[in-house]
Amino acid sequence: MRGDIHDADVRAEVLRRLATLEAASERRWGKMDAHQAMCHLADAFDLVAGRRKASPIKGLPLPGPLLRLVALRLPVRWPRGAPTVPEADQTKGGTPPSEFEADRGRLVALIEEFAAWPEDRSRPRHVFFGLMSRKDWGRWAYRHMDHHLRQFGH
Repeated sequence: MRGDIHDADVRAEVLRRLATLEAASERRWGKMDAHQAMCHLADAFDLVAGRRKASPIKGLPLPGPLLRLVALRLPVRWPRGAPTVPEADQTKGGTPPSEFEADRGRLVALIEEFAAWPEDRSRPRHVFFGLMSRKDWGRWAYRHMDHHLRQFGH
């Protein structure tokens, strides 16, 4: 649970798991299907890159820094059914699924792009966690990918 997507071995493992995901992979929880989950993850990377803008989230259970500590540093799995912003929700404002392999390719390219960003690249505030370091963003990327890959048993 201590992964960081900037680490080449961690990234390779995430990409290997992503390669096993199929359109017909059955979800273990939640509402999105595997194809929607890939588009959701890609939209999340686009949010970090600043290519999409997220609506502010109100009514979080904890202040951003404390929520960030719990979500990124404690050895607990992310809760099932956690809320997402409309801009990364495929039933609202997220990118609609198109062609499965093309959407997987887009996600892989976004992961690689994210991992290659220099340390001094500016990143936006996370809508739940606030300002984050490069290490925090790497942990977020790994934890987010892991959460959704586990959602489909991968």
